[in-house]
Amino acid sequence: MFQNASDLAAMAEALSRSTDYRVLRRLVPRPTSMPASGQETKMGILLDTETTGLDHARDEIIELGMVKFDYTPDGRIVGVRDTFSAFNEPSVPIPPEVTSLTGITDDMVAGQKFDGAAVTAFVDDSVVLIIAHNSGFDRKFSERYWPVFERKAWACSATEVDWRQHGFDGTKLGYLLNGAGYFHQAHRAVDDCHALLEILDFDLATTGAPALAVLLDTARRKTVRIWAEHSPFELKDSLKRRGYRWSDGTDGRPKSWYVDVGESALEAELAFLRSEIYLRDVEPRLQTMTAFTRFSCRV
Repeated sequence: MFQNASDLAAMAEALSRSTDYRVLRRLVPRPTSMPASGQETKMGILLDTETTGLDHARDEIIELGMVKFDYTPDGRIVGVRDTFSAFNEPSVPIPPEVTSLTGITDDMVAGQKFDGAAVTAFVDDSVVLIIAHNSGFDRKFSERYWPVFERKAWACSATEVDWRQHGFDGTKLGYLLNGAGYFHQAHRAVDDCHALLEILDFDLATTGAPALAVLLDTARRKTVRIWAEHSPFELKDSLKRRGYRWSDGTDGRPKSWYVDVGESALEAELAFLRSEIYLRDVEPRLQTMTAFTRFSCRV
C-alpha cells in the first residue's frame, strides 16, 4: 500500500522512539541561508578533494568540493552560505583504481580546469576555518594549488575528534553519517562536504553538544611535534607502537621518526624517549604548531 510522505515520516518517528530499531534518513543538503540578524557567528568551509594519487607533490586534484557555513562560537551550525564544486582534467589519464574508488572518469573531467580566481574568491577573508575529513591529505594538495589556503586555520574532523570515545567504532565518513542518523549516495566531493556538515552538527551523547564543539576545542590548542632523530634502529617498533611516524627526509624535513602531542603530554613523551629510547638525557628537536600550520607540508 502506498504511503505518502507524512505517513512515512510518522512511521520513521515511531520507529526511532523504539530501542529495537534505528532509522536512517536520506541526507538532503541544506538550502543556503543567512544567519539571523544580531546572531554572533563565524564562517567556515568544509572541503574535500579527489586526486589522481596520494603524493601531494606529484599527483593532481581532479575534483574540489566546498561548503561554506556559519557557526556559533560554541560550535552550533546555523546555516549554509554557499557551495563550490568543480572538476579538473589532469595531465595524465585517471588511474583505474581512482575511478573505481571515486566514480570519476576521464570523460567527466575532459576539458575542465579549475578557476583559481573563483576558488580564491570563495575562500575570502571572512572565512576563519577550513575543515576536511583528512586535513593531513587535503591541506597539502590545496596549498600547492591555491596559496590562499596557507593563510587559513585548518581542523581535521577525522583525527581531532576522538570518535571512539564518543561512542563510534570508526572514523570513516559513511559510518559517522550513519551514526548521526543519515545515509547518502556520495558521487561528488561536495556531497561528502554536506555529509560532514550533518556529522559535525550531531549532538554527541557524551557531551550533549555538537561534534563541531569538540573539534573547535581541539583545533584551538597548540601541539608539539617531537623529532626522535638518530634513535636506535632496533627500537623502531617501540616508536611505532607509541604512535611515531617515519619522515623520509623530503620537503626539507628531518629523516627521522616523529610524533605530535598536545602541550600537556610533552613532558611525558620526553621522559619516554629518555628512559626507553635514548637511555640518556636528550633534548629532541621540537616544533610548536597551531591550526595555522598543522597538517601543512610547510612544517
